[in-house]
This record gives sequence, structure tokens and C-alpha cells, in this order.
Amino acid sequence: MQSRQASHNVFDTLPGEGHTFRNREVLSSTYIPEDFPHRNTEIDQVAHILRPALEGSRPSNILIYGQTGTGKTAVAQHIRRQLEAKVSLQGSAIHTAYINCKQVNTPYGILANIGQTYTTDWEDSIPHTGWRLEQVYTALCRKAEESGAIAIVVLDEVDALVKKSGDEVLYHLTGINSDLGVARMSLIGISNDTKFTTFLDPRVKSRLGEESLVFPPYNAVQLRDILHQRAEQAFHEGALDPQVISLCASRAAQEHGDARKALDLLRIATEMAERDSAQRVTIDYVSRAENMMEQDQVRKVILQLPLQHKATLVAILANESQSRLDRQTTGDVYDTYGRVCQRFELDALTQRRIGDIISELDMQGLISARVVSLGRHGRTRLISTATAFSELQPIIAEDSFMSEALDLAAEGGLVRTQLRLM
Repeated sequence: MQSRQASHNVFDTLPGEGHTFRNREVLSSTYIPEDFPHRNTEIDQVAHILRPALEGSRPSNILIYGQTGTGKTAVAQHIRRQLEAKVSLQGSAIHTAYINCKQVNTPYGILANIGQTYTTDWEDSIPHTGWRLEQVYTALCRKAEESGAIAIVVLDEVDALVKKSGDEVLYHLTGINSDLGVARMSLIGISNDTKFTTFLDPRVKSRLGEESLVFPPYNAVQLRDILHQRAEQAFHEGALDPQVISLCASRAAQEHGDARKALDLLRIATEMAERDSAQRVTIDYVSRAENMMEQDQVRKVILQLPLQHKATLVAILANESQSRLDRQTTGDVYDTYGRVCQRFELDALTQRRIGDIISELDMQGLISARVVSLGRHGRTRLISTATAFSELQPIIAEDSFMSEALDLAAEGGLVRTQLRLM
């Protein structure tokens, strides 16, 4: 018995990709295609701005704006590769660097990553930590001068860097050319937050945004073209129902033209069909994939909420689960929120601030806060969860604070007053 179990491998019984996927990687958000449908204008604009680098001159800094899934990162990476290929042919002295500022979001880390593009021994000469920022900056300038080259540095999600560490490192980088002799550096900042520059020093703002480009959202027709292009490479012929691509495109077009969502929806729908050993991916799998993606998004939002937001959401959930009512007022929420704070020794916010948090939870789609008229008694908000409590329970269970508070509610330890029916 034991020998048979030892020889059995769970993966032996799983179906292969056979009739569905030809190349799954083509649907990945990190895949950089050779051709970009409906982004040729933006590619030409960036290429024209960077062209002086091939002639030994410093290009302007560029700020690229656009909502999630509009192709900003993919286009920047594509042009970076094209530039490197051109350099290798004509022997120009150009260095390129790509930095995701959500992953590297400290001034020290940014400068160190740029320094590595100039030399392979950067880590041997510069410690990972311990130096003052000015020391690392001076070392970077020295390495740049030794190379005598132009550097093109892509700072993806640059707004995350500013929110985490301020604009000090951008002040250094946007002014670095005045500290260099023969070397030069240009920056490409990418952001989906058009307002982040309002937090920058005016000098940094003007230097960083010497040129600005906006990538518009894709419409349903454009998304369909993108999906058709990827599907030809990703799937075997006949793997998709003819309506699947159109449905994925239309659903993503409703979400601000997010190509990333369209690709994820198509990939997850196909994976679901594959697990069921289905002969073809149908529109039913697209609907199932969308439900799963929405649930995953809710999970991420809830688990990343600040503590006071979690306490407010717990109060709403506790009232709803304890009283079996589908609506409650801000006063009801605040009463239970106060007991949550008392029980867990949190500093209670004012009712007005909790009202603001309720509005924020409403905007995030976690709850519904509908304003209704009470006639001569004025107006009030009726509050309820936007997702079934049974679907939220597994998510809440992952957070020790919220799960403990709801357990207390189930025991009657938090909800004390009878909620008012309107």
C-alpha cells in the first residue's frame, strides 16, 4: 500500500494543455509583443523624443500618464528594447534601465539600481545599505562619467516612489546633468495618477515633465483587436467559442478600457475550461472567470484596508449578521464601531469621520450607502454590504482583527442596541 502511494504523483492524472493553450505566456501582463495594435502613435511619439540619444545628445525627460492596462509599461519596455537593438548595431554609447518603483521605492535603492546599469561591479564597490544618499549619488555620478554615455532610465509607477519617499531622489536625478561633464541622463516616468506631480517641488515637476504623453483607454473594438492578436499565438485553432473574445473585450471596456483585465479574463476562462476538460472555451467560462476575479479584487481591497476602515467595516458586518437586517444608519454603525474600539483599545474617531470612511467604503464597492428622504425628518443613509456575507466570511477569516471582532459579535459582545428599520 505504501509503495503504491509513493509511486503515485498527483500531477500524472491532470489533463495536459493539448487542445487549448499553445503558448500561455502570450497572455501574461509581462509579455512584450512585437506589434502593438492601436499604440503606433504613442510609440512614434516616444521614439521621436528619444532619437537624439542615438546622435549623442540628451533626450528630454518624459512623463507618461494613463489608466491601468493602457499599455504604458509594455510600450516603454518595447521602445527600450528597440533602442538597445539599434545601439548594438551602430555602436552608440547608451545605457538603459527599468525600475518598478513599487518594488524599489527608496532613494538608496533607486540610485543603486541605476548604478548597476553602468558597471557590473557596482555591488562590490557600493554597499546595499549604510551610506548617506549623497555618497551614493556621488558614486553614481562618478560611474556615469567613467562610461561617458547617455542613460535612459524608466521609472515605472513613479508616483509610488513619491508617496513612499518624497521627491528627494527625483530632485537629484532631474538635476544630475548639471553635475555631469560628458555623461547625460534622461528619465521616463510612468504613472496612472495624473495628480501626483502636485506634490513635487516645482523645479522637479518642470524638469521631470519636459515632455508629457497621455495613453487613452482602449475601447471595445481596440481590445478585441488586441485579444485576437494574442489569441492567434496563445491558443490552438478552434479552442475558443467565437463569442469569447468579443465578450472579454466588452467587459474590460466597461472597466476603463483595461487591456490587462481583458487578457486576464481570457486566460482565467481558458484555465477553468481546461480544468473541466472542456473541448472549447465558452462564454459561460468568461462569466465564471469574471466572478472569480471580482472576488479576488474584493479580497485584496479588504485585507489592505487601514485599521480604522477595518473597524468600521466590522461594525457594519456585525450589525448585519447579528440583527439579520439589510440596512442600517450611520448612527447604528457608529454605536457598534465605538464598542469595537473600546474592546480592542483603538482610538475612536468622530462620527463625522466615520461617515467619511463609510463613503470611502461605498466608493470601493464594499458596501452600499444610499441616501433616502425621511420627509419632514430630513435625510439619512441606509447602509448595507454590497457582497453576500457568506462570500465575505472566508476573507474576514484571513484577518485576525476582523475575524475576532465578528466572533464577538456572534456571541452578542459588540451589538447592543436594536437597529432601526426605516
